[in-house]
Amino acid sequence: MAETENNENENVEEVEAAEAEATGEAEAAEAAEGAEAEATEEAAAEPAPLTPAQERALARHKEASSRPPRSPAERQAERDARRKAKAAARRRRRLQEREKARANRTEVPPTPPVQRDKGVQKVRQGVVVSAKPDKTITVRIDVARRHRRYEKIVRSSVTLHAHDENNDAGEGDVVRVVESRPLSRTKRWRLDEVLERAR
Repeated sequence: MAETENNENENVEEVEAAEAEATGEAEAAEAAEGAEAEATEEAAAEPAPLTPAQERALARHKEASSRPPRSPAERQAERDARRKAKAAARRRRRLQEREKARANRTEVPPTPPVQRDKGVQKVRQGVVVSAKPDKTITVRIDVARRHRRYEKIVRSSVTLHAHDENNDAGEGDVVRVVESRPLSRTKRWRLDEVLERAR
């Protein structure tokens, strides 16, 4: 019997110890929650630092709320006064910039006109392809030049009409023609010399 009572006492002590531990844990959890709640309240009490834009907006709001209410006409008059002041400031700044630019500017002489030698005409050499009209020959000028990108030789030809006063040149002749004043609707060249006769 005595052993049973001892066992019961031990069991009771164990249960009480377990309850005490559970109570201690609960109190610790409550203390932790309380500390978190206090930290949250402190954070709420201390606002987060404002950005410069938020500070400017807050200052504008305080200024606007401190002014007495105004009628729409008064607000429009204030806007007009602000616009006039800004326009005057812009005018002053632009005048200062112009004066500064004028002071810094160095006199640059005007560009002289391009000097062209008078009486220097273009000269071309080609083959007569037609001498049928009176005092007129048709000359084919062959051009061969290297392509800028692909560097292949590109051949092309141009035909022009030239004045032949004496009907000297015949078909197949190699001739030299010189630029001249307009002689007709299509003639802007004249025969200078027959270099090689056709066979």
